[in-house]
Amino acid sequence: MTDPAAASPDRRRLLLSGLLLGVGAMGALDEIVFHQLLHWHHFYDRAGGDAALVSDGLLHATTWSVTVAGLALLADLRRRGTFAPRTWWGAVLTGAGAFQVFDGVVDHKVLRVHQVRYGVDLLGYDIAWIGAGVLLLAAGLALLARGRTPAADR
Repeated sequence: MTDPAAASPDRRRLLLSGLLLGVGAMGALDEIVFHQLLHWHHFYDRAGGDAALVSDGLLHATTWSVTVAGLALLADLRRRGTFAPRTWWGAVLTGAGAFQVFDGVVDHKVLRVHQVRYGVDLLGYDIAWIGAGVLLLAAGLALLARGRTPAADR
């Protein structure tokens, strides 16, 4: 039997807000630190030059748009008095971890649109990149499991 509170519109909005913020913030962090500050890669390295810079700009615009959407939902939840911190933080960590794992597995290995870094042995970087995502994902899912009931989430 499904818990009615688990499928409530406010819980879905809470989860969506956290997931959006987690994905957007991790994407922005990746783009700012690894693309702009360290110059390790671009979002789409196969083209090089201007196309690589444009791909970074599009990624940056997308991640900030997703972040703002998550924050707007959060503001609405807080206004309604339905904010549940454990569930929300669990969703944020889950979204951040999902972004990191997706980026490391799909973007880096399957599609090969870019690597973490070039000119080095990638094994350590891949383990750290994907491993960090798995840890974030596991922590987020653990918080979500603990926040299943409204009383446990306050």
